[in-house]
Amino acid sequence: MDRLGFIGTSVFTHDHVLIPSKHTSNLNQFRSTQSLAFKTSPKHHKHCILSSVSISSEAPNHTTLSHPSSTLSSRRFQRRQSKIVCTIGPKTCSYDAISMLADAGMNIVRLNMSHGTHEWHQNVIDTVRKLNATRTHNHLAILLDTKGPEVRSGDLKAPITVKRGDKFIWTIRKGSENTLGEFSTEVSYDDFVKDVKEGDTLLVDGGMSSFYVTKVTDCDVESECIDGGVLTSRRHLNVRGKSASLPAITDKDWEDIEFGLKNNVDFYALSFVKHEDDVLFLKKYMEEKGSKALILPKIESAEAVPRLEAILKVSDGAMVARGDLGAEIPIEEVPLVQERIVQINRALKKPTIVATHMLESMITYSSPTRAEVTDISEAIKQGADATMLSGETAGGNYPKEAVETMSRVASAVFDLKVSQMESAGSFYEVNTEDDAEKEGERDSRSDLAYSAALLARDLNASAIVIFTRAGNYAREVSAVRPRCPILAFSPSVDLNRRLMLSWGVDAFEIEFENDPEKTIYSAIAMLKERKEVKIGDTLVIVSDLLDGTGGAVNTVQVRIIR
Repeated sequence: MDRLGFIGTSVFTHDHVLIPSKHTSNLNQFRSTQSLAFKTSPKHHKHCILSSVSISSEAPNHTTLSHPSSTLSSRRFQRRQSKIVCTIGPKTCSYDAISMLADAGMNIVRLNMSHGTHEWHQNVIDTVRKLNATRTHNHLAILLDTKGPEVRSGDLKAPITVKRGDKFIWTIRKGSENTLGEFSTEVSYDDFVKDVKEGDTLLVDGGMSSFYVTKVTDCDVESECIDGGVLTSRRHLNVRGKSASLPAITDKDWEDIEFGLKNNVDFYALSFVKHEDDVLFLKKYMEEKGSKALILPKIESAEAVPRLEAILKVSDGAMVARGDLGAEIPIEEVPLVQERIVQINRALKKPTIVATHMLESMITYSSPTRAEVTDISEAIKQGADATMLSGETAGGNYPKEAVETMSRVASAVFDLKVSQMESAGSFYEVNTEDDAEKEGERDSRSDLAYSAALLARDLNASAIVIFTRAGNYAREVSAVRPRCPILAFSPSVDLNRRLMLSWGVDAFEIEFENDPEKTIYSAIAMLKERKEVKIGDTLVIVSDLLDGTGGAVNTVQVRIIR
């Protein structure tokens, strides 16, 4: 029977800690370090040192660490670490279509509540659950995206073609009250005439066409076309540089949130968040309902940009909704805001989804533009946990090809070769001197996560294996951005779905035994059976498993599969 060699165990328990020092970070130092322990407080964790070699009874002949092959595992270079969110629409709502998208690389199903009935979305959820029942791990997660306080134009009898210089009227008059003629349409928001001022620029669908406001009356907004186009019914309207004075969560949003609670969805994307109180209000409501779903504010309004840090600190992550954001702030600022959001969330160890127009051309064409490919690559290199497809998979002609393209581009980022002089994971790892290192702000979990990534890098490990009940360890290690895969084991199926948004994490369901060794051996046997690992692979194991006496022991271990 194959044996599991057991080498280099470090243990944190209560106020004693044995972990790799960030000042003793290379492999040669690791080999020569003596077995030491410090009684320490959390703020001194970074001065602690890794214990030297421990050998299991099953590997009596191993007394020193042998360096694994210098060639990185082929599995590591074939693997995509970032995640893909796909919007489901009329063309992709069947079992076969959702299965196809999952096989192509989809990790998270997005329900866009701006479209479709609850009955339609229920069918999608039921289909996803049915598909998950056939999957052994990495179950598809579900993200419910609220419509939010959108301002839309009314219904038109027929599309209207407008040219530069044409006069057009936007009115809050309803139905028969609107006698303004063909070049006019209703607006869904009664206070539209109060929010809009003379000299403002109105954007239709994020700028597909635009209008200069020439006059505002009690009921009408008169405008002149700047950029022409074809106007159709129920188009999204923005005022450049302004946000509508609407509540963050509308009555329809609450109905959709209740629908999500009934179906135990995993994430809520809250549209048009302007203030951290919007997020806190929903989080409190979810806690009262007993939901552990993650709340992700969509950063898409001008008012949210000055409050980014405050909003993100109280959130569980974020979505960069670049379409509406680019309609409310100057478009040249959108990539800068995107990078800032990713940076803040990286420091907070929270996930970021970059969304909108990532492969827009593939709605119509079977191949992307070079600019779109670069856009995906840059978002991932910035550190985004996930990238999202909207119309490309909801109603596009090439949904499978769009997902495959996004997956290939993302994989290529992680295939980047580094020079012999550069450590394998340094491009992705968190700066050890960042804000999270400030005195008193670190805890043992952060240090253990960093230590695990450090060991995985220097030992060229095939994977980091994590045992977690709440997902915290998995998210901590994910935030450090190790180059190798992160394989998370938990007894909770719900938690495993929520981990689908975390960078690099694959999630497996396993029951935890009272004896932690039995749990670890069962997990590795499962990985071997599924060909996730093979004989000779080095694994770094992180856990807070019970020690058999009712207490939890936080550990970082190194094991070689034999």
